Amino acid sequence: MSNLSELLPSGGGQNEVEFVASGTLPNGQAVILNSNGTVTAVAETSVAGIVIPETASPVNFSASGSSYMTSQFSPSTANVFVVAYRDGANGYGNSIVGTVSGTSISFGTPSLFHSGLSFIISIAFDDSNPSKFVIAYSDQANSSYGTAVIGTISGTSLSYGTAVVFNSGATNQDIQADYISSNKFAVAYQDGGNSNYGTAIVGTVSGTSISFGSEYVFSAVNITTRISLKKDPNATDIFVVAYADNVSNVAKAVVGTVSGNSISYGSATTYESSFVNWCGVSFDPSTANKFAIMFGTGSTLEAIIGTRSGTSISFGSAATVQNNYVTNPAVAYDLNTANRFVIAYRNNGNSNYGTATVCTVSGSTITVGTSYVYNSYLSNYTAICFDSNNSGKFTVSFYNGNGPAGSTILGNLEGSIVSTNLTSTNLLGISAEAITSGATGVINTWGGLNEGQSSLTPASIYYVQGNGTISTVSTSPAQKIGQAISATTLNILDL
Repeated sequence: MSNLSELLPSGGGQNEVEFVASGTLPNGQAVILNSNGTVTAVAETSVAGIVIPETASPVNFSASGSSYMTSQFSPSTANVFVVAYRDGANGYGNSIVGTVSGTSISFGTPSLFHSGLSFIISIAFDDSNPSKFVIAYSDQANSSYGTAVIGTISGTSLSYGTAVVFNSGATNQDIQADYISSNKFAVAYQDGGNSNYGTAIVGTVSGTSISFGSEYVFSAVNITTRISLKKDPNATDIFVVAYADNVSNVAKAVVGTVSGNSISYGSATTYESSFVNWCGVSFDPSTANKFAIMFGTGSTLEAIIGTRSGTSISFGSAATVQNNYVTNPAVAYDLNTANRFVIAYRNNGNSNYGTATVCTVSGSTITVGTSYVYNSYLSNYTAICFDSNNSGKFTVSFYNGNGPAGSTILGNLEGSIVSTNLTSTNLLGISAEAITSGATGVINTWGGLNEGQSSLTPASIYYVQGNGTISTVSTSPAQKIGQAISATTLNILDL
């Protein structure tokens, strides 16, 4: 201690040294040494920021490696969302209600929407009738016909009406549904019964019953499995569908207009002049006519901003989100703050980990922000949705290779980032008395005794926590401080 004591302020004796306090210190407070020679209480600070994941760990809703996840928050009830998925144990169509409370998620009981093999699932709530939602899927137990069913949510319980076929042909590729107006939704799909043409249809809901109009082709060529349809939330009866043209090997988007049960289309616009493996559309509800398309090429994950004007679309320049191949990406705009969206995906370039990237938009320019790993295991079949009633909150549901299981994490673009001023080198000791800010007082430094504690367990090892408390917990960033020799006295470690 002789070398250290030469560096400490005068007044030191038997490891009791006088320091000037920067901030008020109670008796028995763990302190750090500042660069100007003063001492400050060990403490945490909280600032607003992005927290992904916000849950301590993924929360399982299924223990059987579920797939083909789709999810959406209730438009009227904060913190409540529904996940629909293919059960990993039997392939049946299942759904479940999730509830967010602070930084945690709980789930109700799974409910079957189809007791048969289900494939390519899509869910959409009716904003004007928020207890109702539609699930569209491929019924593999019925020749892979395109099928839809109306669900009703009540608390954490779900019930379903009678399923109705909307395409009596193979519909075993991408299916995307979204409500267009009150009691009316559209579904886009690849019609295997009609040369794999890109097709959409309107469903009308009465109670839990569905009737469908005619099918309307938006691409009279063979299209690939990459289809995404989303309603324009700032327009009436308007949607955009993105898809990959399997003949010309380019990616296109087209505007659809619904009138009754009929659909008319504008001219398709190319947004990527090469083949895409994945695509997804999300509209910015806070910025009229703006939407993002995320798409995966053979080597990168990209995003591009589209602007709708009537039935025409123009695009800005694409931005690279990841410089490697990804699998099953999903995109969603923040429903409460303009010009920002999140893409979640399996990052094949980083051990297949579940990853989310936050992007911001200015005009038609995308700024790619930080990427966050939300699951350090194989993660696939991604679904993402924002809570319109809880600013910044969203969930990502996915196949979790750690199990395997169907899991969900909570993310928050307006979360609280907690940091501490404690490091591995700046812990000095414990105050031997109460010291007012700016005053000089005694600190018990390394090798000393502090008698300002209470309720200690003799012989136990104690650690200073990031928030300044002293306990037996040793989890980082905690720093070891000493051993209790009585209920009130801590023998501080020597250097």
